[in-house]
Amino acid sequence: MKKRIRKLAGRYKLIDQVLITPYRSYATHSHLYIKGRVLDNEPLKIIKDANIFKTIKTTYKQFDTFEIPDAQVDLLLPGKVPATTKTNAEGYFLFDNDIKQNLAQYADAEGWLDYKLYYKGPMGKKTQLLENPFTGSFLIPDPEAEYGVISDIDDTILHTGVTSFLKLRLLKNSLLTNAYDRIPLKGAAEFYQKLHKGRNNTPNNPIFYLSNSPWNLYEYLKLFLDHNAFPKGPILLRKFSTPFDGSLKPEKPHKQKEITNILQTYTSMNFILIGDSGEHDASIYTEIAAQYPDRILAIYLRSVKHKKQMNRVRSIIDNFNTTPVLMVESSQEAVAHAKGQGFI
Repeated sequence: MKKRIRKLAGRYKLIDQVLITPYRSYATHSHLYIKGRVLDNEPLKIIKDANIFKTIKTTYKQFDTFEIPDAQVDLLLPGKVPATTKTNAEGYFLFDNDIKQNLAQYADAEGWLDYKLYYKGPMGKKTQLLENPFTGSFLIPDPEAEYGVISDIDDTILHTGVTSFLKLRLLKNSLLTNAYDRIPLKGAAEFYQKLHKGRNNTPNNPIFYLSNSPWNLYEYLKLFLDHNAFPKGPILLRKFSTPFDGSLKPEKPHKQKEITNILQTYTSMNFILIGDSGEHDASIYTEIAAQYPDRILAIYLRSVKHKKQMNRVRSIIDNFNTTPVLMVESSQEAVAHAKGQGFI
């Protein structure tokens, strides 16, 4: 309660503890894009076999955040490459820097590179750094990768119930179900592993995960992906908006903006897009494919049981000939098509 009162009063310098959460991101050999958040919070602990009350408590903690604004964060990359930035009013920070040194030489076999983050203040007399330094990682895709994959999460690999009445099933699944208990759509992890390895059975095709979920659910979704053996990949969420958020709305939807950023970052790489027919993936993906007709190899849309949405999606894809678009009922259908196209 004392912390909430201090937050309302704007007394952010009375900081109890510092937690930096770096989000899995991506880069090139000469440019990095690292995002994360600095909070006066305890690390989130998602416990396996937690009862409903502990699950609700954990969910609440994901949104009960105490941001540290205007905080200096220093980055140290392998090769002693330094950079520095500051957090915004909501505790988010971003490193979007050109690097003279070739970062790819420090990446592991699958292209992942670890880095260190140092918190440089503000500090109080009793402020505790929960780690020093904090560590994160980003992906530098192998230039020999056959293609990349950009995939939605919600109702594409994880059943959320976004089309349910009043989104009640969405609320139950996302807020009242433990991440360890969330069941991926059948065969999805195996399909993504096949795409990750491609034709040559080499695990270097990058997988990017997109969701309209807020960054507050990052640890939850990362745990779900790792626990269910999906290929490790950058996770791209969005800022949690409230009715009182006065910031300007982006011109493009979150998913469209992120996909465009990826395509513009890796200009020589082609991509497979994977989504579902429940929300706006069909319209966003076909618009991207029309804009980049030579770079989108295929679009897979997992069908959802919602007649109105299915009719809308059919009206979009039936006359779209720029890129193959496949509506699939199961992962097996997608695997068969990917084999036929020589993707796997």
